[in-house]
Amino acid sequence: MPISPSSSAQAARESVARRLRDLRKEAGLTVSELADRCGRHHSKTSRIENARTAPSSRDIHVWCRACGDIEQVGDLIAQSLNAESMWNEWRHQVRGGLKQLQDSWVQFFHDTRLFRVYSSTMVPGLLQTEGYAAALLSAIADFRDIPRNDGAEAAVARIERSRVIHEPGHRFVLLVEEAALTYQLGDADAMAAQLGYLLTAGALPSVSLGIIPAKTRERRMWPQETFHVYDDSLVSVELLSAQVNITQPSEIALYLKAFEELRSMAVYGPAARALIVRAIDALG
Repeated sequence: MPISPSSSAQAARESVARRLRDLRKEAGLTVSELADRCGRHHSKTSRIENARTAPSSRDIHVWCRACGDIEQVGDLIAQSLNAESMWNEWRHQVRGGLKQLQDSWVQFFHDTRLFRVYSSTMVPGLLQTEGYAAALLSAIADFRDIPRNDGAEAAVARIERSRVIHEPGHRFVLLVEEAALTYQLGDADAMAAQLGYLLTAGALPSVSLGIIPAKTRERRMWPQETFHVYDDSLVSVELLSAQVNITQPSEIALYLKAFEELRSMAVYGPAARALIVRAIDALG
């Protein structure tokens, strides 16, 4: 069964909805009766109870007051805010521009000791060159219709952020599918420079770079969405529409298990360099 990156976020939302529904039932109220007490249409009450609409802090306060259990307000609001923070839509994250998004992770990167990254489609951000990153981030800005395309500025910020790989006290275990070496971003010169940088960065003492060959026999773990594991406390999964942040220990353990399985299929050192050189030669 594939890993479901949205399961933590949805489970958290459903937990809040279930608690609100239990409060209503304990108060002996129907959906319509609760809606009347809250001064809202019963359809919204139903959507909240079925985890289709996230309740606002005011919704929760009014709900608990209508059920005669105001003491639950603080805990439920905190639980709801945590559930919603797990699912961050890209359209909200990039409202201030892509450069701002890069800068927002700088302190977190400095505080993280162990980075584990798996990428099936592109070179991980920590190892990207400016030309490659600019082509990628500019394409993202165009796709998401960001009014001011700041892809070039964001690329500079990403490179600056990635200098953490040269700082003591950090370790980086990075896995890339071989196919990511052949997906060209930018022109041939930018791609060649990126692949060439992998040969250098992969040899850094703090970096373990593994490449999973396309012709791996009896593959035991299928390609996954790009995901990052920060220490053992957070998994960030990149989807087309959103970034999912997972903090539930059991799900973190699942991603770590997948990561180790993927890592066991990768090649390292001379074998990894040979795959990179082959990708450079293929550029012509």
